[in-house]
Amino acid sequence: MATRKLTPELLRKIVLEEKNKMLREAAAVGSDPVASGKEHAEDLTVPEVDADGYADTLANEINHMKALKIHEQRLTAKLREIQEAKKRLRERVAKKIG
Repeated sequence: MATRKLTPELLRKIVLEEKNKMLREAAAVGSDPVASGKEHAEDLTVPEVDADGYADTLANEINHMKALKIHEQRLTAKLREIQEAKKRLRERVAKKIG
Protein backbone atom coordinates (compact mmCIF):
# COMPACT_ATOMS: atom_id res chain seq x y z
CA MET A 1 0.00 0.00 0.00
CA ALA A 2 1.52 3.28 -1.09
CA THR A 3 1.58 6.16 1.35
CA ARG A 4 0.69 9.68 0.28
CA LYS A 5 2.06 12.85 1.78
CA LEU A 6 -0.54 14.75 3.76
CA THR A 7 -0.52 18.19 2.18
CA PRO A 8 -2.63 21.11 3.37
CA GLU A 9 -4.80 20.77 0.27
CA LEU A 10 -5.38 17.06 0.86
CA LEU A 11 -6.15 17.65 4.53
CA ARG A 12 -8.61 20.43 3.62
CA LYS A 13 -10.31 18.09 1.14
CA ILE A 14 -10.61 15.31 3.73
CA VAL A 15 -12.04 17.67 6.35
CA LEU A 16 -14.58 19.11 3.92
CA GLU A 17 -15.67 15.61 2.89
CA GLU A 18 -16.18 14.63 6.52
CA LYS A 19 -18.06 17.87 7.22
CA ASN A 20 -20.41 17.26 4.29
CA LYS A 21 -20.91 13.67 5.38
CA MET A 22 -21.81 14.77 8.92
CA LEU A 23 -24.21 17.41 7.60
CA ARG A 24 -25.94 14.85 5.37
CA GLU A 25 -26.31 12.44 8.29
CA ALA A 26 -27.66 15.18 10.55
CA ALA A 27 -30.16 16.24 7.89
CA ALA A 28 -31.28 12.64 7.41
CA VAL A 29 -31.90 12.23 11.13
CA GLY A 30 -33.49 15.65 11.45
CA SER A 31 -31.42 16.64 14.46
CA ASP A 32 -30.67 20.13 13.17
CA PRO A 33 -33.52 22.46 14.24
CA VAL A 34 -32.51 25.18 11.78
CA ALA A 35 -32.53 22.75 8.85
CA SER A 36 -35.96 21.46 9.89
CA GLY A 37 -37.37 25.01 9.89
CA LYS A 38 -37.65 25.40 13.67
CA GLU A 39 -36.13 28.50 15.18
CA HIS A 40 -36.69 27.76 18.85
CA ALA A 41 -35.97 24.64 20.86
CA GLU A 42 -39.48 24.80 22.34
CA ASP A 43 -40.96 24.13 18.89
CA LEU A 44 -39.21 20.76 18.58
CA THR A 45 -40.99 17.54 19.47
CA VAL A 46 -38.78 15.09 21.27
CA PRO A 47 -39.91 11.60 22.25
CA GLU A 48 -39.92 11.03 25.99
CA VAL A 49 -37.94 8.15 27.42
CA ASP A 50 -38.44 6.61 30.84
CA ALA A 51 -35.58 7.09 33.28
CA ASP A 52 -35.47 3.41 34.23
CA GLY A 53 -33.77 2.60 30.92
CA TYR A 54 -31.00 5.03 31.72
CA ALA A 55 -30.71 3.69 35.27
CA ASP A 56 -29.94 0.22 33.94
CA THR A 57 -27.32 1.68 31.63
CA LEU A 58 -25.73 3.58 34.49
CA ALA A 59 -25.72 0.47 36.67
CA ASN A 60 -24.10 -1.51 33.87
CA GLU A 61 -21.41 1.12 33.44
CA ILE A 62 -20.68 1.14 37.18
CA ASN A 63 -20.43 -2.65 37.17
CA HIS A 64 -18.10 -2.47 34.20
CA MET A 65 -15.90 0.03 36.06
CA LYS A 66 -15.72 -2.34 39.04
CA ALA A 67 -14.77 -5.23 36.78
CA LEU A 68 -12.07 -3.10 35.13
CA LYS A 69 -10.70 -2.15 38.54
CA ILE A 70 -10.40 -5.83 39.50
CA HIS A 71 -8.75 -6.58 36.15
CA GLU A 72 -6.34 -3.68 36.70
CA GLN A 73 -5.40 -5.04 40.13
CA ARG A 74 -4.67 -8.47 38.65
CA LEU A 75 -2.57 -6.96 35.88
CA THR A 76 -0.68 -4.79 38.37
CA ALA A 77 0.11 -7.84 40.50
CA LYS A 78 1.27 -9.74 37.41
CA LEU A 79 3.44 -6.78 36.37
CA ARG A 80 4.98 -6.69 39.84
CA GLU A 81 5.83 -10.41 39.55
CA ILE A 82 7.44 -9.85 36.15
CA GLN A 83 9.48 -6.91 37.43
CA GLU A 84 10.70 -8.96 40.39
CA ALA A 85 11.67 -11.84 38.10
CA LYS A 86 13.57 -9.43 35.84
CA LYS A 87 15.35 -7.99 38.87
CA ARG A 88 16.39 -11.47 40.09
CA LEU A 89 17.57 -12.44 36.62
CA ARG A 90 19.49 -9.18 36.21
CA GLU A 91 21.23 -9.77 39.56
CA ARG A 92 22.03 -13.37 38.61
CA VAL A 93 23.54 -12.28 35.28
CA ALA A 94 25.50 -9.48 36.93
CA LYS A 95 26.86 -11.94 39.53
CA LYS A 96 28.00 -14.37 36.78
CA ILE A 97 29.62 -11.60 34.73
CA GLY A 98 31.35 -9.73 37.49
